[in-house]
Amino acid sequence: MIEELAQTPLGRFRIIAFAEGCSYLLFGLTMPLKYGLGMLLPNFIVGSIHGALFIAYVVLLFLVARANQWSLKKVALAFAASLIPFGTFYADKHLFTK
Repeated sequence: MIEELAQTPLGRFRIIAFAEGCSYLLFGLTMPLKYGLGMLLPNFIVGSIHGALFIAYVVLLFLVARANQWSLKKVALAFAASLIPFGTFYADKHLFTK
């Protein structure tokens, strides 16, 4: 299934959206390690990966939106989804597959 998704720009965006959503949740899990237990490394590693995936998400969002002529509302919703835990998973089902 991933190979099929990776064939199109929208499919690649959906893969990055899923990875970004997972990294966001993992980043939330590493916060207690950092602030509760003083373990900085897991938060640093996951935070760096999440940051890179977030940037890729935003860049691909605008490229895919332009190529598919998405409305400003749809782009704004897709961007907002990246800021809310589980948002990219919801957006994949309700925004990116239509």
